[in-house]
Amino acid sequence: MTDFQEDVHVEGVHLRKATFARVGLHDARVRAADLSGLRLSGVELVDVEISGELRNVVVNGVDIVPLVEAELNRRMPERARMRPEDPEGFAEAWAILRRLWAGTLARAATFPEARLHRSVDGEWSFIQTLRHLNFASAAWVGRMIVGDVSPWHPLDLPWDEAPGWDGVPWDREAQPSLEEVLAVRRARQAMVGQVVASLTAERLAADVTRDEPGWPRLTGFPLKECLYIVLHEEWEHRLYAERDLNALQKED
Repeated sequence: MTDFQEDVHVEGVHLRKATFARVGLHDARVRAADLSGLRLSGVELVDVEISGELRNVVVNGVDIVPLVEAELNRRMPERARMRPEDPEGFAEAWAILRRLWAGTLARAATFPEARLHRSVDGEWSFIQTLRHLNFASAAWVGRMIVGDVSPWHPLDLPWDEAPGWDGVPWDREAQPSLEEVLAVRRARQAMVGQVVASLTAERLAADVTRDEPGWPRLTGFPLKECLYIVLHEEWEHRLYAERDLNALQKED
């Protein structure tokens, strides 16, 4: 290695089929990156933390994903309930999420509201996380399942790397009160709850199509997958929120 550079920021660059040899990535941070098909050989992978969607991740000849999934489910038994197969299972999963989020919101209410607008380690603030969950419910249930082609609220927040769409709000820097965001959230949760309560086996096996301009724009997409996305978003982002509340609490 002949060149040393520190604090280099690379963003919006596509390096498909690139080759890196004799490079140093010590203490590097990779965020919101597509690493599909990545091959690492002859590397030193020490003190590494990976957080994200894992599929077919082979380390030294072993697919570690089933091992990771089993361990996460062992630590959090209710996590396994987030992949239900029938209407009763979806009702149970949604009830679990409502209960867990009630505890998280009660905890957040003990913080000064200004702190709930604070980012931890460059991630969304607590309030931004709630805004994103409102967006996810609107997209995958309000638009895809209920059929409202424009279900948005001005405070909805897409993911940071979203391409942007006409008519879809995206004001990352808005500073709404917690109650303003919770008012939207209560309406969205009621919507999801109504859909879950009305599920039948036939409905759950159906596909949905939205080909109007906007997002999501999908043809023949499984209704069940729309609900899986919402369950996954609610589960994972609550864990992120609790993690960040822990960090904020240490500031006292």
